Amino acid sequence: MKATSLDYARAGSLAEAAALLAEGGDGARPLSGGQSLGPMLNLRLASPRLLVDLRHIPELRGIEETAEALTIGAAITHAAIEDRRVPDIGHDVLPRVAGGIAYRAVRNRGTIGGGLAHADPAADWVSALTALDATVLTYAAAGTRAMPIGAFILGAFHTSLLPGEFIQAIRIPRLSPAARWGWYKVCRKPGEFAASIGAILHDPPRGVYRAVMGATGGRPVLLTGGGPLDAPLDAGKALAAEASELDAIDRHIHTVALKRALAMIQP
Repeated sequence: MKATSLDYARAGSLAEAAALLAEGGDGARPLSGGQSLGPMLNLRLASPRLLVDLRHIPELRGIEETAEALTIGAAITHAAIEDRRVPDIGHDVLPRVAGGIAYRAVRNRGTIGGGLAHADPAADWVSALTALDATVLTYAAAGTRAMPIGAFILGAFHTSLLPGEFIQAIRIPRLSPAARWGWYKVCRKPGEFAASIGAILHDPPRGVYRAVMGATGGRPVLLTGGGPLDAPLDAGKALAAEASELDAIDRHIHTVALKRALAMIQP
């Protein structure tokens, strides 16, 4: 099957993209890497009247560094992050996550902003950026917004993006030298969507302890605290046991993913 007939426009600036999307209304969709939207178009799960191509907007490929955070343009590809053409926040965290996404052909074109806007529960950046406490920066004709990722991801394939609004960049806090990162993804084979994701960030100097159970079928389950290292694992087990949408095997898989992520940060 192929996509239905549609119009295509290449935006050269943020303002032009916002104007095109506003003019197109509900029938317009932004296009970034196209690795999620492309198959949806061909399967006719999405049938926009207008595609607005964001890939050639310079601001969406920008990088800004401060002592506290790294801001990555939404159109930067997974491959660019994997190849370390983008600065890291510390401890090789971003390249490690990017390098495990799908296959190299997908990583060459897929973008961090596009994957986040698609909000697939099994997508790597959805869980990783939740654990890293990222902030999503958006742009629209009406203005810009900055949202904690917990307020941006509302559910499976559901974000707080308004009509005509798109992701401009993602701001990620830097890790301290003492930080530790655990990341474990359960897949039947490399390149497949995850059956479960476990992510843990322990950064004592910053007072940060965040654990995530991802690929649960909805928004990532975030566990925070400052107690024993295994406290998120106990909480995760309890949450998995109470999740009515998960069968016994799924509960076990999610608990194992979190346990293995925890093992990566323990001395």
